[in-house]
Amino acid sequence: MTVRPKTLAWVHRHLAEGERVIKTETLHGGMTAEMRRLTIGAQDAVTRHLVLRSFVDPFYVKNAEEWLNREAGALSLLAGTGVLAPDLVAVDPTAAHCEYPSLLMTHLEGRSVLDDAGVETRAPLLARQLVAIHSLRPAERPQEFRTLTTAESVVVPKGGDANAWAAAIDVIRKPSPPYEGRFLHRDFQPGNVLFDVPPAHPERARIVGVVDWSQPSWGPADLDVAHCCTNLALLHDPSWGLRFAEEYEKAGGALATVASERLFWLVRDALSCSEEVGLWAQAYQAAGRTDLTTSVLEGRLDTYVTGLMDALG
Repeated sequence: MTVRPKTLAWVHRHLAEGERVIKTETLHGGMTAEMRRLTIGAQDAVTRHLVLRSFVDPFYVKNAEEWLNREAGALSLLAGTGVLAPDLVAVDPTAAHCEYPSLLMTHLEGRSVLDDAGVETRAPLLARQLVAIHSLRPAERPQEFRTLTTAESVVVPKGGDANAWAAAIDVIRKPSPPYEGRFLHRDFQPGNVLFDVPPAHPERARIVGVVDWSQPSWGPADLDVAHCCTNLALLHDPSWGLRFAEEYEKAGGALATVASERLFWLVRDALSCSEEVGLWAQAYQAAGRTDLTTSVLEGRLDTYVTGLMDALG
């Protein structure tokens, strides 16, 4: 699919003299935005790549201005820090120049890895990267975290453990526990982390960047950790939920010390997934995990929630 005319003209205005877009490729995996890699050619035959992020779905366009402004701000903030992220090139949050609200950024080499093989190597790397993100102290804090899930919005999977889910729902009826604020990504999970994995030496995998900074927030480290826990539990095995929390602490991260407080954040994120299991399945399948059907994810989510209640409830 080619870039639309107005958007292409906007991109060209932000290129160096003599450069032009010579190729576009669709990037898969984004749940909310259309992603394309643009190959930029120059007169000396040297090429480079940029990434174009555009919100085209009317359901998401209504939030595009806020999300793109926040992402642009986050990318600017991250420049020069120890957290590898794309560099901001340009942003058109209201579609004043493009067909749709869009953001243009540099391209990071690497790929998201969602395979089961090698997760034991990648999980500690994810944990260390998340600790680095949480160690940032921006001069201007992003907005306070927001959660939309309520006890009434939770969808219990068919065949789920009714008692465990009822107990979990009761957990999030309570007020949020006190916490020490940290800089949060708010969607830190394997799909938003790019790896370089040498085919002959997968044990030498390394992270080359973190993407999708549309929801930077200020809140408890537990919240980011819980989100990655849920993703790992669904991608690989429910046991990876609590295992990742352990990896985060081994990497030097600090989580709530009281079991009930830790449970609150883990359960809140897991229950938020219950409303969108089908969307998660679509995203995982588009990224190559065709085995992760809605029914498979529902089963893993049920096992994960039940395990959380048994371990910390």
